[in-house]
Amino acid sequence: MQRTRTAREIALAFHAAQARRSRLTADEVQRLWRQLDQRDLSASWSTSVGPRVVRAVTAGQWASAAAADEYVDSVVAAEGAEPDRAGRVRPQAFAGVAADGRALESLMYLPVITSKMRIAGGLGAEEALMAGLQQALRLSASEVTQAGRGAVGTSMTGARTIQGYVRVVQPPACSRCIILAGKEYGWNKGFQRHPKCDCIHLPTTLIARGRGRQRQGFIDPRGYFGSLSRVDQDRVFGAAGARAIREGGDINAIVNARRGMYTTTSGLRATREGTSRRGEFFRSERRRDVQAGRVRPDIGRSYSLTTARLLPEEIFELAGSRDQAIALLRRFGYMG
Repeated sequence: MQRTRTAREIALAFHAAQARRSRLTADEVQRLWRQLDQRDLSASWSTSVGPRVVRAVTAGQWASAAAADEYVDSVVAAEGAEPDRAGRVRPQAFAGVAADGRALESLMYLPVITSKMRIAGGLGAEEALMAGLQQALRLSASEVTQAGRGAVGTSMTGARTIQGYVRVVQPPACSRCIILAGKEYGWNKGFQRHPKCDCIHLPTTLIARGRGRQRQGFIDPRGYFGSLSRVDQDRVFGAAGARAIREGGDINAIVNARRGMYTTTSGLRATREGTSRRGEFFRSERRRDVQAGRVRPDIGRSYSLTTARLLPEEIFELAGSRDQAIALLRRFGYMG
């Protein structure tokens, strides 16, 4: 009889599959990039390579987002809870647009600009194209990953039995991640990441809320520190920090004192995707305003949007309740 997988095992398997999707997309982008004509990068991009790169990344985003509901539902089942879904993820809402809201075509053209600037600066064509390729690979893999993360957050919001996240740390990890291992977050509160962070959001149906419940299989920060060699302790925590911890110092206080982290804001995070006159969001907002009596039924093409289309992470920040978040995800086209 096959053993039932734990929620943690399901999470690790899911994120391994998502990583494979990102790698496959990056591999396809690399194959296409090599078809660029060094004599005219812009023309060969716009007429041939560029559209295929965008299609490849879009397909990777769609596949990454489409896996979200099954993943979240599997976690619910593994924790012995009953599903209580208010809606399901629309994968197409996470595909074909960059995570920051800009057109995917614009984002993926940046590596071409990078290559052209390097050439203009005197670098050889081969080296310049390699620099552009490295950027293209980072962007394509990141966009596929971000689409999956956004979709999982949306799926969690629609699954009322999910109460929040647990941070699963994947060794090797930085000191900041290590002290946050097993930390719990509300269903609408993601955690900060640094570049190349491998930490996982594990959806959960039960939050300890600081009551000290031990979660089986999660890293204990002090135990992890003790498992490292002195060289690795010094490398990960800094020589002075590692020494203080070895002498009995509070690992959390020591790391927090050294982190120096801050967050900047620049207003609401929104996207122009779907906001053109032919866009789905534009049409749904027009119907909404007509039904509410705010505009005439025959307003047609003269209608203008008065609301930006918010990104999912902005919705989670703004929503005062789960019901409100679900309503907003539906309104902005992320949930059906």
